[in-house]
Amino acid sequence: MRILHVVAGMDPRQGGVCQAIRTIIQGLVLAGDHHNEVACLDDPRADYLASEPFTVHALGPTGGPWCYGKGLFPWLLENLGRFDSVIVHGLWLYPSHAAAKAMRTLKCRGNTPLPSLHVMPHGMLDPYFQRDPSRRVKAFRNWIYWKFIEHKVVNDATGLLFTCEEEMLLARQPFHPYRPKQESVVGLGVEEPPAFREEMREAFLHACPDLGDGPYLLFLSRIHPKKGVDLLIRAYAQLAGSLSSASSDHPKSVPALVIAGPLDSAYAAEMQRLANELVAPLPSISDHFSPRILFPGMLRDNAKWGAFYGCDAFVLPSHQENFGIAVVEALACGKPVLISNKVNIWREIESEQAGLVAKNPEEGTRDMLQRFLADEMVLRDPAHCFQKCFSMNEATHQLEGALGHPRKRS
Repeated sequence: MRILHVVAGMDPRQGGVCQAIRTIIQGLVLAGDHHNEVACLDDPRADYLASEPFTVHALGPTGGPWCYGKGLFPWLLENLGRFDSVIVHGLWLYPSHAAAKAMRTLKCRGNTPLPSLHVMPHGMLDPYFQRDPSRRVKAFRNWIYWKFIEHKVVNDATGLLFTCEEEMLLARQPFHPYRPKQESVVGLGVEEPPAFREEMREAFLHACPDLGDGPYLLFLSRIHPKKGVDLLIRAYAQLAGSLSSASSDHPKSVPALVIAGPLDSAYAAEMQRLANELVAPLPSISDHFSPRILFPGMLRDNAKWGAFYGCDAFVLPSHQENFGIAVVEALACGKPVLISNKVNIWREIESEQAGLVAKNPEEGTRDMLQRFLADEMVLRDPAHCFQKCFSMNEATHQLEGALGHPRKRS
């Protein structure tokens, strides 16, 4: 099967969608005879494209927030006929419009075999984006854009592909008319991590030298308001402050908090100031605990895996998270996860008892941390949850079926 993935960009610093594409392609390649190509609007000179193990057609750079690139539409007209299936990743940007328009144009011409066209929203139909008070202008813009453009992309596509059931259910709420021809939950498999090696721990400690050998909780993602970083910092500071009066109800020790992610944004700088303001004045309470929040920046390769393997737990109190690849990577490393129920895979985590779920990120983050540190709940093996719910083979099998090319299970 020849598959084309259409997306605005493949810059790994953006995480999310482009990382999901890499994971999906890897699963398809491992599954068998599938050829994958990516059409994107990156600058063809971008250094991060050189190492991709699949063909990338970089048709940018783009202009403006809509990610318009004049080369994409004519390229699609010329090349769509080479593929069996096209997957458009993400919405609200020019690439989804260009792909749908190219399909309509070729259909009118009637002289080119047409592939199926599936849309994978990656959480971009989540009602959070329409309800968040800070996004009122963007929400109004999205509603207008839906009325004139995006509803045609969604409703005319062969089908929609979702990473989990929660995403599919939430996608039905914010926009009308919403009448997709088919809805499929295909999952999003994550590759098993490399086995732990000592150089992983060394690479992480090199990136985060102030940590030393002490225990820590790990946040590893974009440092963005949506991720609940401020909630995590405040919850940690409140919990640390409560230890100033000794009590048998408190845990004997509290780990440091490592917040790993790109530091080149105004919000990241703001979070560093907040952490310094709330935590730096707190005294060392005992030999076991000196409250610390560390910002090592973005972690890659060995440093990233060293961070996962060494943490006590992975924490993500997000206001909205479509899937959470880092959550699954933590599970694969055998680590419990502490998440909000706005992370759409919370049902799987809770049912498998692979971590704790805060029912409300605003109010539940501190309680979740305290329950974990006090060992109030018996958790099962997180790696079992990974194998059962998020393995790459199962997700690839579901995707092949949704694209109309199912294979027999091995």
